[in-house]
Amino acid sequence: MDCLAGFSHAPATAILRRPVLYAALRRTGRNGGLKLRAKIVEENDPILKSAIDSASLRFRETHRPEPLFVDPYAGCFVPPNVQMDMKQCSHHYCVATKFMDDKLLRTVNHIDGLKQVVLLTDGMDTRPYRLSWPTSTIIFNVSPERVFKTATEKLRGVGAKIPRSCLSLHVPLESSNIQESLRAKGFNGNRPSIWAMQGLPLMTLASFEDILLTVSGSAMNGCFFVGELPAWLAETEVGTKTSARTWLEKLFMNNGFRVDMVCYEEVARSLGKDLAPGSYKNILFSAEQLRFSDDQMETWRKEFRRTEEEGDEEGFEEL
Repeated sequence: MDCLAGFSHAPATAILRRPVLYAALRRTGRNGGLKLRAKIVEENDPILKSAIDSASLRFRETHRPEPLFVDPYAGCFVPPNVQMDMKQCSHHYCVATKFMDDKLLRTVNHIDGLKQVVLLTDGMDTRPYRLSWPTSTIIFNVSPERVFKTATEKLRGVGAKIPRSCLSLHVPLESSNIQESLRAKGFNGNRPSIWAMQGLPLMTLASFEDILLTVSGSAMNGCFFVGELPAWLAETEVGTKTSARTWLEKLFMNNGFRVDMVCYEEVARSLGKDLAPGSYKNILFSAEQLRFSDDQMETWRKEFRRTEEEGDEEGFEEL
């Protein structure tokens, strides 16, 4: 079957749910005004709504009999009544989440000196809190500022904490220069890193190309970039696997990456799960940086200039 299909997050159905691991449901006033205003804000903010929809999928997956992963904090983001998924099949989004979780943890645990993780997210990604990061890991969260602030307040309300000796830093997606903002927060392009993208709001192909340029300029040679991107970004018809793969390879290679388009069905099969029927309008990918980062190039240029200057001085003394 084709790895690409088109499926959007289905709206939550209002039925009773099982008890959440963490619930942060605030009481409203006697007239329910606060609850009504909150609902209006969510409906008028498609980025916030999309983030909540994704959190709802993680919440439902967590409460399944044999979940792919456990997100103990997703419950603080979802509406009071959200549909519980009693189906045996796994949603594409959850399969992708598990794939990225495993790739992140395998990489940071097996590459010496890799302490930098960059998450390009919708602002409600709970990976900084729910994954077992090695000591001294620094997690940079690039996401919409207003969604991130909302999520941080809710996470604080349920007692979510970053693993001890680790650090989580936020970089607003709205920054005029994300690469410079990362540097200002302490990111070092001369050190290994791994990048993951899931849920990041992308409005145009140009916006994703900007992200690729940022990752390419920041990540050292040999670093990995995994994630999901909307299939509609493809300039060619992505209904066939061949055209989508060709488009993806060309786009990433132009920015210095070797990329593989990952098949959701194959990932689900490797996890012993059946993929939910229907289509899903995202592309799952795993890429490796082939170029040197901007910081690596600058270090090389400085070393080259130093070597040249020392050579000139030695030559002058001999004369």
